Amino acid sequence: MRKLFSLVCILLISYYASFAQQPQKPTASEIFHNLQKLNFLGSALYIAAHPDDENTRLISYLSNDVKARTAYLSLTRGDGGQNLIGPEIRELLGVIRTQELLVARRTDGGQQFFTRANDFGYSKHPDETLEIWNKEEVLSDVVRAIRKFKPDIIVNRFNHRNPGTTHGHHTASAMLSFEAFDLVSDALKYPETAKDYGTWQPKRLFFNTSWWFYGSRENFEKADKTNLLEVETGSYYPALGLSNGEIASLSRSMHKSQGFGSTGSRGSRIEYLEFLKGDFPENKSNLFDGINTTWSRLDGGAPIGAILLQVEKDFDFRDPSASIPQLLKAYDLIQKLPEGYWKTIKSKEIIDVISDCTGIYLEAVANVQSVAPKGNLKVTVEAINRSSADIKLNSVSSPVINFPTTETSTPLLNNKKHTLESIEGTFSATAYSAPYWLNQKGSLGMYRVEDKNLIGLPEQTHQFPVTFNLSIDGRAISVVKNIVYKFNDPVAGEVYRPFEVLPEVTSGIPEKVLIFANSEAREIPVIITAGRDDVSGTVTLQHPKGWIVSPSQHVFSIANKGQQQTLKFMVQPPKEQNEGVLKPLVHVGDNFYNKELVIIDYDHIPFQSVLMPSEARIVRIDIQKKGQNIGYINGAGDAIPESLKQIGYNVTTILPSEISLENLQKFDAVVVGIRAYNTVPELAFKQTELNSYVNNGGTLLLQYNTSRGMANKSFGPLPLTLSRDRVTNENSDVRILAPNHTVMNSPNKITQNDFKNWVQERGLYFPNEWAPEFTPILGMNDKDYPETKGSLLVAKYGKGYYIYTGLSFFRELPAGVPGAYRLFANLLSIGN
Repeated sequence: MRKLFSLVCILLISYYASFAQQPQKPTASEIFHNLQKLNFLGSALYIAAHPDDENTRLISYLSNDVKARTAYLSLTRGDGGQNLIGPEIRELLGVIRTQELLVARRTDGGQQFFTRANDFGYSKHPDETLEIWNKEEVLSDVVRAIRKFKPDIIVNRFNHRNPGTTHGHHTASAMLSFEAFDLVSDALKYPETAKDYGTWQPKRLFFNTSWWFYGSRENFEKADKTNLLEVETGSYYPALGLSNGEIASLSRSMHKSQGFGSTGSRGSRIEYLEFLKGDFPENKSNLFDGINTTWSRLDGGAPIGAILLQVEKDFDFRDPSASIPQLLKAYDLIQKLPEGYWKTIKSKEIIDVISDCTGIYLEAVANVQSVAPKGNLKVTVEAINRSSADIKLNSVSSPVINFPTTETSTPLLNNKKHTLESIEGTFSATAYSAPYWLNQKGSLGMYRVEDKNLIGLPEQTHQFPVTFNLSIDGRAISVVKNIVYKFNDPVAGEVYRPFEVLPEVTSGIPEKVLIFANSEAREIPVIITAGRDDVSGTVTLQHPKGWIVSPSQHVFSIANKGQQQTLKFMVQPPKEQNEGVLKPLVHVGDNFYNKELVIIDYDHIPFQSVLMPSEARIVRIDIQKKGQNIGYINGAGDAIPESLKQIGYNVTTILPSEISLENLQKFDAVVVGIRAYNTVPELAFKQTELNSYVNNGGTLLLQYNTSRGMANKSFGPLPLTLSRDRVTNENSDVRILAPNHTVMNSPNKITQNDFKNWVQERGLYFPNEWAPEFTPILGMNDKDYPETKGSLLVAKYGKGYYIYTGLSFFRELPAGVPGAYRLFANLLSIGN
């Protein structure tokens, strides 16, 4: 039975991860678990830099074992990382990783917050990080989060005392937390948030250390642990049927875009926390030692605690509704408390527990997934009481749509469904549904958020709220639900998606970077998508000076919502090298629209609609190439094949099963995608064929891999050793080490100009040792760091060429960097 219950819990967690918009339907065990949390008045805030930095084991322990109100403050949304599940990078990757964090928190029981900091990519020093981020703004956001959440304890993931030894974002997150600890109690520091949320002083600050931070397990064993707390986090939760390690691994595995799938663990596990500031606890195994976390923490709270402890003791797993009378007594006492933080928090929590005990099901479902502002919408609400409790529906209200009103309440009888439909033509919402932090253009290091009430939130919640005004045994209780959309899928069954307000028309150019390798005109399609029925207007294509676009405008007319119309413009580039942006501008009546609708649809996160500026980068490049047919072996996912097609190559995807000498010989060059040896296990058995291809005269170009988790350590015909060397400054100086080498001269002459205007970085995970057959082509370094020479290595092998590069072509080509295209074309041409 225990195994079956554990399986059910795992399935439920997976189900909620996939359909996160669906109303929760807690089991009796989960209700009891939440009841236990209701009896703990303490909070903890975990702080780090990125999604996937958090220690899910400790967050789960704090939330599920200690029962503390627990949150993770990630300073960024992980926009600068790589994506192992799809092509999305930068802002779109940030949307994915935001949602992955939310699913992770729904799994481990925590909450999620952010600052406005933009993950601009790897940084070697916190000084650089804080300069690009705007330290004062990010620090103010950290102070805001602490004052708003009011944690008793704060835990840093990283060490604030070792700048320059790890990712600058990591160290910066700890430094900002360390500084904020002393600022949040001073009303003169960031007075706006002090006014909005009050001042606050956490009791203590910790650093979540481990042997890794000491360099080795041996060093850690020898270290003075006087200032360390040891916390047992290997608990098993009978009410959930899972160990803490199993919950932590399920949470960790939600970071799928980063490839952080994790195997569940059982048994004892110690976490170490170094005390940094505040009151040192006498009991070194209790992070909350000396902090009153009972209801007696509040004036008048002791009687509430007594009632709730008895409810917990008498809880009937067969009939949770038996607890309702006592829960309502506790609810009445909570409402009599003075206004304050814990009253607000616990009022919501006890309403949730009471609602769960009644088994009441409340839902507001739209008849369409999206509408244009003030569009035609019908919302059907459903209310059903699945207990013997005396529940009445007094009214249903919403600020965005009207519902019929009645003078009398509607009794919700046991297991009898009650429905109500909205009044036609009353939907009034006008704001678009899109990630709020993308609404305005920010800077390299900061997102711009005009509405201060949104700062720190993972997403805009309850944008379309519907309030169910109930009475439960005579107590007036309101429950707010957001409007959702659902449909039946023939395979998946009932599927939930967020309801959204989107523009009446959007536009997009399919190719985001358009490379013109010569001065010939090209036909460029613009796709218009209707957001409502019967929409018509005109489209113009804004373009940079020197480019010619015809016709000057197109007329379009679309009858049905969701339908598309493709309009084609001829674009003539200038003869000389030039670059700029094409921007479709759609006119409908007196309004104009310049947004593209991007859909993100993965099984492990909720369906996302993202509105991005509708534009495409256009680049006229003076480029030559030799050879025509390129084979591409996909790795972790990138857009390089599409980029190569832009300059006239025929690119064929090669499946691992298709790697044979016979199949490879038809290609002028074979390119292996980023991190392929980390993500494609079959390559461990195909290296002999790849080596033979090179030996027979082929060109094999391998892009960057990481040394950790490689499918095959010998990933080429000649040995080389990968390191963690990288050059993060995209404007760093580049020294041409082999100016007479073919790849620097043919068919394009590569000069210093070709290394201008690169994006995010030069490259990463360069080799630091290699066979003597290799020629290092480029030398580069970040400021105050030694020169690295492993960014581009070329070797003659047999009749062919073996090339290994850590240069970030996967970023530069999709961004339309001319010099990167010219250099890549030279690499592909070397054997021709």
